[in-house]
Amino acid sequence: CIGSFPAIGRTDVLVDGPGWATWAPGLKAASYECEGEPAPHGVGAIRRFGAGKGPVSREQVVAYERPGYFSYISLSGPLPWHDYRAEVRLTPGPAGVGTTIDWTGSFRSRVPGLGTFIHRMVAGFATGLVGESERRVAEGTGSGI
Repeated sequence: CIGSFPAIGRTDVLVDGPGWATWAPGLKAASYECEGEPAPHGVGAIRRFGAGKGPVSREQVVAYERPGYFSYISLSGPLPWHDYRAEVRLTPGPAGVGTTIDWTGSFRSRVPGLGTFIHRMVAGFATGLVGESERRVAEGTGSGI
């Protein structure tokens, strides 16, 4: 996925756990259970995400390297998976224009088709990340990322 937003500062939208509730498809509630190092988004942070009512997903940040690497694991939640781990790399796009998003993950599950569902969910998150980043640039409310 390639966004037209600038590469400098590109992780700001991605790592802001509570901010996901404003742009991530299907999420209405997002918060920190505890902050990480460096605060608040860094290693050890536990993020809570949900649809507003019902179960929440809990994720823990396991790597945070500015300006463009972020990794997390699933601690608990409603999805029927085990050992979920994701890595997100944000790098300057082709010829230094925009930002390339490489969002990969792995998990174990006995539920057929779950991989397709997760792929669509993460693609929606990546699209939301691009949209929110570009909105911030257009409004002049930040570097956009």
